[in-house]
Amino acid sequence: MMEASAKDATETATHVAVKGEAAIKQEFITTKDAFHGFLDSEWQGSKGEKSAENETPQEKKDPSVDEPECKKSKLDHEDVKKTEKRDKKRFRGQNKSRPHIKPTTYEEKRLCLSVIQKNGECKFGDKCIFYHDVAEYLANKPADIGERCYLYDTFGKCEYGLACRFATAHTTADFKTMEKAELVKAYEGRTLVKNSLSKDLQYRLRKRSVTFKKSEEYLKMLSDNKDKKEQQSNGDVCTAEVSAEPKEEIQHVSTEESLPTCPDIQPPVKTVGPLTDADVIKLRPCEKKKVDFKDKLYLAPLTTCGNLPFRRVCKRFGADITCGEMAMCTNLLQGHQSEWALLKRHESEDLFGVQVEGCFPDTMTRCAELINNYTDVDFVDINSGCPIDLVYKKGGGCGLMTRTRKFEQIIKGMNYVLDVPVTVKIRTGVQEKSNIAHKLIGEMKNWGVSMVTLHGRSREQRYTKLADWDYISTCAKLADPVPLFGNGDILSYEDAVKAKETGVSGIMIARGALIKPWIFTEIKESRHWDVSSSERLDILRDFTNFGLEHWGSDTRGVEKTRNFLLEWLSFMCRYIPVGLLERVPQKINERPPYYMGRNYLESLMASQNVDDWIRISEMLLGPVPKNFNFLPKHKANSYK
Repeated sequence: MMEASAKDATETATHVAVKGEAAIKQEFITTKDAFHGFLDSEWQGSKGEKSAENETPQEKKDPSVDEPECKKSKLDHEDVKKTEKRDKKRFRGQNKSRPHIKPTTYEEKRLCLSVIQKNGECKFGDKCIFYHDVAEYLANKPADIGERCYLYDTFGKCEYGLACRFATAHTTADFKTMEKAELVKAYEGRTLVKNSLSKDLQYRLRKRSVTFKKSEEYLKMLSDNKDKKEQQSNGDVCTAEVSAEPKEEIQHVSTEESLPTCPDIQPPVKTVGPLTDADVIKLRPCEKKKVDFKDKLYLAPLTTCGNLPFRRVCKRFGADITCGEMAMCTNLLQGHQSEWALLKRHESEDLFGVQVEGCFPDTMTRCAELINNYTDVDFVDINSGCPIDLVYKKGGGCGLMTRTRKFEQIIKGMNYVLDVPVTVKIRTGVQEKSNIAHKLIGEMKNWGVSMVTLHGRSREQRYTKLADWDYISTCAKLADPVPLFGNGDILSYEDAVKAKETGVSGIMIARGALIKPWIFTEIKESRHWDVSSSERLDILRDFTNFGLEHWGSDTRGVEKTRNFLLEWLSFMCRYIPVGLLERVPQKINERPPYYMGRNYLESLMASQNVDDWIRISEMLLGPVPKNFNFLPKHKANSYK
């Protein structure tokens, strides 16, 4: 019946090719109404017991509200320009004022940790607001999602015990939690995730009792240099006023001292004793840790979506370099747990860096020293390409590209305190028709940057036009011998081949990895991979398992995993299977028309309706809570 419905829907489609749309074989093209009608009827049929009366608010929504509008022709575009402007935010993701429900609110009352961890009596006593009676808790606990617990099957035990949403897999009749001794022993002593914020360090950061010895040295030298320049400048002015000699005969000798690029100066206090190996390493910049970036595939640091479980998925498919999401240096210095979570590193990430954002030399230098002393990373990346107003207006992100003096001080300061390389990510410039990256790259070579990543768009462009790879090629030649990675619009191995021909040292992949994380395999094997819908569901299942491992298998962890899964699906729905394309490969700026997949699941994964993404999440993580609401942070407005 499903195949017949899909066939009928396809036959009724009368589609005219529109510029900017992907070329899909005619037999798969359908209309919007037929597409959503097919998905809804099949979903209701599969549920059986579901009735219109019991539909959730998400199911009653008009699909057109939850997905981007179809691409309009030029004439139609003029007629509806004012209406589009008014309704623009309806069809886009939101960064501010999004309906956000904390995962903690999905459970009215939780089980006390003293019961889960078997610590005996609760230290809060009668004042504790959580359950202590196991039977009472289980009576009110949401139904289990499945019969097998990923954490129990993988590690031999589940630390969430009775609170786990798969608790039946490892709970005895008398409410005891079971363990698999052999698996527990195999993982004993292994640290799967590094760079966590300890309670002690968090306390000291909040009390401002952490010392930044190297940073203070650098900042003092920065201050001394500034004072010397001011004194010299004042002296030059005085000399010019009292001198009787002709102005052209006065010869000024520049006393401007360059900022230190590395700790190769004499220490402020004379030391006595032997010169140790550690002293030599600190005094010689050439002895800093070296990282071979050349010809690597670099997974971009992606805000929200570039979390640790997603990076693990990409590592499985062949990503060489991974980087944590952009972290605000001020939040790291204040000991924010949520910001430090962005620095976490899984053991599978063999070449891993963190990206920090800031606009002042003092905070960025201290943050770099903090990372150097308390985390295990291979490089530290400076974000000088973030286009969002929140960052740009205070002088960070893209704003650093126009504040070259501060930028220089930041790079040199971070180089001074770090034992690992400093890399920088930039855009072509701020304004669309005013490229300035080529000027900066020549300077950054002298500032001690180990690698530059260039996104081939300006801040104003965002994603509305294709990346300028000709300009990236020019910058790659200027950057030599410093490696330069190119970034922008890579969605197939053919795009990657063309990118490498520009002379870049490597390529960074961002949206392409979100749309199809197997792109790394495609590039390394030089082929187009027609991934089936069941294979894609398996990839999503791996992500949810990694999410349960990372965020937890209790209700809070499940709903947090679901939210990140839905954010990812807002990108993955743009993928068009290779077998459906009339022309291979798919281009990143081409919007897919409405089409029917080769089976129901493939059609469901092609939907840009939020409710259909929720349906996919329910296949993996069970039904959503009654008060569940979701609006994606990112939407496919890049096609417009």
